[in-house]
Amino acid sequence: MHALVGARLSAMMFLQFFIWGSWYVTAYLYLGKIGFAGGEIAWTYSVGPIAGIISPFFVGMIADRFFASERVLGVMHLAGGGFMMLAVSLMNEANPATPLMINLALFGYMLCYFPTLALTNSVAMQNMTNSEKQFPLIRVFGTFGWIAAGFVISGGGWDTGIMPFQIAAGASFTMGIYSFFLPHTPPPAAGQKITVRELLGVDALVLLKQPSYLIFMISSFLICIPLAFYYQLATKFITTAGLANPAFKMSFGQLSEVIFMLIMPIFFSKLGVKKMLLVGMLAWVVRYGLFALGANDGVVWMLIGGIVLHGICYDFFFVTGQIYTDNVAPKAIRSQAQGMLVLFTLGLGMLIGAQVAGAVEVFFTTGEGEAAVVNWQQLWTGPAIAAGGIMVLFAVMFRDPPRSGQPDVMEADVARAAALEPNP
Repeated sequence: MHALVGARLSAMMFLQFFIWGSWYVTAYLYLGKIGFAGGEIAWTYSVGPIAGIISPFFVGMIADRFFASERVLGVMHLAGGGFMMLAVSLMNEANPATPLMINLALFGYMLCYFPTLALTNSVAMQNMTNSEKQFPLIRVFGTFGWIAAGFVISGGGWDTGIMPFQIAAGASFTMGIYSFFLPHTPPPAAGQKITVRELLGVDALVLLKQPSYLIFMISSFLICIPLAFYYQLATKFITTAGLANPAFKMSFGQLSEVIFMLIMPIFFSKLGVKKMLLVGMLAWVVRYGLFALGANDGVVWMLIGGIVLHGICYDFFFVTGQIYTDNVAPKAIRSQAQGMLVLFTLGLGMLIGAQVAGAVEVFFTTGEGEAAVVNWQQLWTGPAIAAGGIMVLFAVMFRDPPRSGQPDVMEADVARAAALEPNP
């Protein structure tokens, strides 16, 4: 991969995750000030997963068949910036719209943003010569973007204000324009006849016929249910515990993500897919365990430790899963395959997780308004146990692709999937 191409892809990843990190972490802190309760917040964190269920297959199919991926990426981000500006206009603290109206505007935004998570992966990987070695080095700039967003928000003292949403809108417009200058990534299946199967994403679903990939997808879906607790409640949790500058503190997770992203190629060659995924799952169990143990007394090192573990949680599971998916999927449906991964994880898994987290928060909350108190120890115990159970399930049932010198099961899986593709 040419150095200039790598630089352009790195900037793409930086902007992609700067957008998300600028508002997603602290949304609860401002929305709570304008009338959002636990149930409304649960829907704020559910509209993204719902969008993840609806849009990635369709947008992935467009990128696979009709238009260059970088152009689709640009259009989606420009439209997303418009929806975020609409949401901002509804959030005036003096006279805000109803939570339903604000959540509907955010839903429109997420319909545009969620497909871009898969599209940026596709643009990056289709311009690489070795995704296992090169993708982590490019993807780490997405982590830098998330960290930079946290620094900007806390540095400006905007953790509890509307500014994060305004910054997200501006960054979306910037990313939209920049996308048109990315390396040209033509649709790999251009000119082939489109079918109803492709419109529904059935071509990507064929990957689930592979037993190892099916177990991976089920585990990925399930692990995202406890994951939702972190994104939805961790900022409120550490703020309640008395930690200042919550956006900055939450960025510690991304700082550790940088370290582990850079050394991922080494771990990949030493551990293989299964052990990488298991380490990521174990980190989730330990993280929630630390939150539960440190909750009552506000033990700072336990709370910070749980945040720092995010690097292992994300890199070893999600980034490994993205590379695994790219290796398994036939070239003609790689965008759809990445979209399917988003659907099952950030879509179905996070949707269920957001609703469960909202219900659990309400269940463990006593009192109302400013007098409300959450039993954080009991709240965090649940996702710790759930993540542990999923880890055991995966360890027992997943078949690791063989190491070099052995028959390549991943190549055999690809061949089987390709054989099941409809003829053009």
